[in-house]
Amino acid sequence: MAISSSLESCAIAKYVLRKYKSEQVDLLRESNLKEAAMVDIWTEVEGHQYHPVLSPIVLECFIYPTLRGLPTNQRNVDEILEKAKKVLEIYEACLSKHKYLAGDFVSFADLNHFACTFYLMDATPYVSLFDLYPHVKAWWEDMMSRPSMKKLGAGMTTRV
Repeated sequence: MAISSSLESCAIAKYVLRKYKSEQVDLLRESNLKEAAMVDIWTEVEGHQYHPVLSPIVLECFIYPTLRGLPTNQRNVDEILEKAKKVLEIYEACLSKHKYLAGDFVSFADLNHFACTFYLMDATPYVSLFDLYPHVKAWWEDMMSRPSMKKLGAGMTTRV
């Protein structure tokens, strides 16, 4: 059975967070069972719903043309965008109740969305997709306003 590399990296990240746990920062929220469960839920949603619909847009619009010299399959992108909108509606509903995915605190669930979302926003023509979802857009802008996220994004090339 093949395991998705995004799920593997999630497990590795959780391992590192547990091994080097800090008293000041608990991104997994393991000191509160309800909050930890919410982090787990949104981490799973990312791996099974968000990433599978948004990463193909990045592949079609950035990876294939830039790194493989293949044209974007716009018909495929249009179909994927319709699926993405359904997933983003779920995120919009959640983020209309809380500032972040698992609650009113930044957690691993939020950070786990970074790579896919960064490339979608920075390397594809679909940055306006989040305009349809004001709470999702505000969440992403908040995440990107953080110095650590700016630094991480600066190291992720989208120009070849």
